[in-house]
Amino acid sequence: MKVSREQAAQNRERIVDAAAQLFRERGFEGIGVADLMKAAGLTHGGFYGHFGSKEDLMAQASARALARSLALWSKLAERAPDDPVAAIASVYLTSRHRDNPGAGCLLAALGPDVARHGPAVRRAVTEYLRSAFDLLTGLVTGNSKTLRRRKAIATYASLIGAMIMARAVDDPALSQQILDAVLQSVSKT
Repeated sequence: MKVSREQAAQNRERIVDAAAQLFRERGFEGIGVADLMKAAGLTHGGFYGHFGSKEDLMAQASARALARSLALWSKLAERAPDDPVAAIASVYLTSRHRDNPGAGCLLAALGPDVARHGPAVRRAVTEYLRSAFDLLTGLVTGNSKTLRRRKAIATYASLIGAMIMARAVDDPALSQQILDAVLQSVSKT
């Protein structure tokens, strides 16, 4: 049975959304096409009508998750003009984010995996990082644009590193200490 263009577009969106979540939860190699399609409520056979390959879907799902992160950061910064970096960090460095990688930062969940994949996935991450660094450069303090950009990159690297470490340890108190320490270090004092 042939579906309408509108239904096909909706199906594609469901697949990308499901993949964005499941890749962050299980890793790029932790879930196959059949299970991705099942999670989207579709049959395995329809996958190649929407995507050229799993790598194509990985790139599109990554771009979707990253775009949503950037939009969230922009909203958080707008709502807290006195300390926008702290506003972002206070949402990022939480136990809720730590415990729900499928709804969180793609880089904290999949950063090392991205480096092992093709140019389309890496391009999505590169484009996002440029935009995220631009956003943060406008939010951090510093005497020059060069200094602010360095600080923006270091701040984001600190957030990602903290999340990775907080997820890696088996001691809840230590995990929380990691999140709290980095939150304090990136916030105005």
